[in-house]
Amino acid sequence: MACLHHWLSTMSFSARVIGLRKQKGLTQQSLADASGIHVQQIKRYEAGSAQPTAEALKKLALALHVTADFLLFEEGERELDDDLKLRFEAIAAMPSEEQAIAKAVLDAMIVKNQVAGALERVGRPAPAAKEKKATAGRNKA
Repeated sequence: MACLHHWLSTMSFSARVIGLRKQKGLTQQSLADASGIHVQQIKRYEAGSAQPTAEALKKLALALHVTADFLLFEEGERELDDDLKLRFEAIAAMPSEEQAIAKAVLDAMIVKNQVAGALERVGRPAPAAKEKKATAGRNKA
């Protein structure tokens, strides 16, 4: 999926819409139905003869399960942190049960990182560091 997103991000808006629509197995009519945008307007967007309004862009992004930024911006026009932002936006679009799981995993990773940082500040290696040293010692023997 990441490779496809990289490939799509180097395309024009119209090519990105076409690529995403086809990737999701949608026809122009089914994209029109999902987005609430008339099929003739979808055809104009894909032909590159029209650009969407902000409201239409939002509808397209929701229907295609991507951000409006992804539809609009070329790669390199985005900040480095935007890769994480896209993932957070994707999580926000998930059902609440899946959001709760994603939040729990993120919270656990944040706590683990904070504990490791706190242990390093007081001069004690983090548990993972101890385990790596023990494994390295066994491998040398």
